[in-house]
Amino acid sequence: MEKTVYSYPLHPECPDLRRLADNPAEAVLRAEADVVAAENAAERDRYLRLEAEEEAQQDGRGVTRRTFVAGAAATATALATSQFVSTQASFAATATGTLIHVFLYGGLDGLSLVAPDGDPVLAKARPDLLLGNDSLPLSRGFKLTSAFAPLEKWLKAGQLGFVPAVSDERLSRSHFQAADACNLGGLPGETGGRGWLDSLVDALGKGTAFRSVGIGSTLPRSLVGTNGALSLNSVGSLRLNGNEKYRAATEKAIRGLFTGINHPVEESVQSGLGALATAQKLAAKPYEPAAGVEYTGVGNSFKQLAQLIKGGANVRVATVGMGGYDTHENQGTRDGGQLHRRLHELASALAAFFTDLGDRAADVTVMVSSEFGRRVASNSGGTDHGHGGVVTILSGRKLAGSLLGNWDGLDKLDSGDVPEYNNMFNVYGSVAQGRFGLTVAEVDKIFPRQKYTPIKLYA
Repeated sequence: MEKTVYSYPLHPECPDLRRLADNPAEAVLRAEADVVAAENAAERDRYLRLEAEEEAQQDGRGVTRRTFVAGAAATATALATSQFVSTQASFAATATGTLIHVFLYGGLDGLSLVAPDGDPVLAKARPDLLLGNDSLPLSRGFKLTSAFAPLEKWLKAGQLGFVPAVSDERLSRSHFQAADACNLGGLPGETGGRGWLDSLVDALGKGTAFRSVGIGSTLPRSLVGTNGALSLNSVGSLRLNGNEKYRAATEKAIRGLFTGINHPVEESVQSGLGALATAQKLAAKPYEPAAGVEYTGVGNSFKQLAQLIKGGANVRVATVGMGGYDTHENQGTRDGGQLHRRLHELASALAAFFTDLGDRAADVTVMVSSEFGRRVASNSGGTDHGHGGVVTILSGRKLAGSLLGNWDGLDKLDSGDVPEYNNMFNVYGSVAQGRFGLTVAEVDKIFPRQKYTPIKLYA
């Protein structure tokens, strides 16, 4: 293979580019930083000479350039500090903790997660998919699949709850359309394509670069927007691109180029570099979960969040995705099967996560949802796309019960589906409001074209 030969331009104030890096992008970047640094140094020297000349001419009266600049700098610093303190105080007063949205792609059959015990409609419509005798009891005559047994500790403590019959009239039976609407908080035309979690970040105020994080290789639609959410597979994967040999020098060059430029991009760049430094520090040694905690399967995504939260990254909102819930056939029996295994994997991951967090779990809420529910009747050992799904809430705060929201039975189905007794975005908003102490007006802004009505979820 013929070797590519790069031809580098030279600048009179910087060294030969070929000695700066072995690829043109990094070399030019560092060269430009050297030029800017040289120009700044020359300007600083010129300014100091002028300042010395002025002070030599002063007779002790009036204000010199130095005292004027010093006073202006002190005032600016005081203003900046005041703004920072007030922002932080407001943030601390209304938005503590972390909200993690777990999205189950494929359309979870909510009636295989929680269902009314002994319901005659279910006995007739899905005799092969009824929850078994090993199910866990919930309040209001419901029961929970045994797949969630790993979370029984939190169920008994009043920290695990379920909202049944959750949907929205804008959701179709299309995976793509419904998932899109769920993540945006409405239709694309209503939201401008901005995710509801990104809108939530606006209400939470300023924070670190880790304030919104998507675990995975692709940023979910719920985090798309103006707040610069991070998308990463692992904490260690967050690093500056380029040759590791030159990485420190390249980072220094970027910091120099975007310092003191009096432009909004400066804050974004410095925040990003701060995130890099935090990630590098956390990844410097292998993460060790709490004693007895093992992460497997989807649990590895929660492991990354545990590392960030315990490492002080100040995560405010985060997302985890899990597939495998489109169960048209071979869904499984009440004693196990495909769906039971998926739900058990999820429950085990959540149990490991909350155990690993220890006392920090008090400030964390996990909300699990899917794009839609499924039909009430079974079909060849599975279920077809429907409505009326289930939202699961695991929280460090005590909940108002194990079965939450409205429920009016299955006597009148919605074209074969579970009726919408609880609007999806009212549930989303109520989870966020209770977690962060937001006002109704603040939540109302997160979901365009939706008149937010709170649902009592927390004790």
